[in-house]
Amino acid sequence: MRSSPLHILFLLLLLAYLLTAALAGPPEDDDEYLTKNYYSRSCPRFEETVGCKIDYWHSLDSSLSPSLIHLLFFDCAVRGCDASILLNNTGGERRSPAASSLRGFRVIDDIKAELEKTCPETVSCADILVAAAREATLKAGGPYWDNVYGRKDGRVSLAKEAEAVPTGRESITELIDFFDSLGLDILDLVVLSGAHTIGKATCGAIQHRLYNYGGVAGESDPSIDPRYLNYLKRKCRRASTEVDFDPTTPTEFDNEYYRNLKQHMGLLGTDQLLASDSRTEPIVEALASQEGVFKHQFAKSMKNLAETLALEGNDEGEVRINCNFVNEKKK
Repeated sequence: MRSSPLHILFLLLLLAYLLTAALAGPPEDDDEYLTKNYYSRSCPRFEETVGCKIDYWHSLDSSLSPSLIHLLFFDCAVRGCDASILLNNTGGERRSPAASSLRGFRVIDDIKAELEKTCPETVSCADILVAAAREATLKAGGPYWDNVYGRKDGRVSLAKEAEAVPTGRESITELIDFFDSLGLDILDLVVLSGAHTIGKATCGAIQHRLYNYGGVAGESDPSIDPRYLNYLKRKCRRASTEVDFDPTTPTEFDNEYYRNLKQHMGLLGTDQLLASDSRTEPIVEALASQEGVFKHQFAKSMKNLAETLALEGNDEGEVRINCNFVNEKKK
């Protein structure tokens, strides 16, 4: 199908906007508490320590890098970026079925234990998770961005609230509304979905597309490329089996994810919908043709995500001594 002149013009204008946004310098830190140099005196080797630990864990298991990006998204998607997902309490987010595939907790615990040796009771778990996600992105071949710090750790974590995190079955309208509730826009939605250029999902997340589409036994989602569908059916006989988000370059942080969507090879239903909805399709089209723009905008959108509903000030949260538990009240 040929694109109309109007559609081509729209894409050119969109690309110009994305290029301008990508090449612009980072926004000034105008928040009272969140600043780039928050730990410059109290824990000057904070980022260096996080980087070294991510290097170590990535060398043991490179699949932990996309898992840490996912862990940050999940945390920020519930109550903002307050490390509530790290709390290991009965009835907490971490115990929710929606969080069953999350990984990377041991990495965060290891970083926190090291920082408690050098900077006790100083660095929040929320800031550690934000820093770890950036370092994990770098190890995976993604872009760098400057983080701001000063978040406090939340004291509340509820499993029922984790059920609101997208699972891959939502409509685009539902996704747009969810991202809007976090202070993120449609561009952030499409760009952050590009994190699926690396990492895996469990087959349980897509079996309804393969064997029971629309609630009809034996039916498959007609939007899936036939050859890709055959591959997924062979691969995903068991719900616990893992499958790559990106079937073509699964270990490379590139824009192949968007190219796959154009070929009807999106793993989750929400992935594929991005390429067919009129509100998101032009962005997919632009990012599929401009890897550099994708990487620059990914850095910006990750920074936007990490500043979502952050707790600031001691009256709003705390600096946990152990990321798994809230601090004991001082007598």
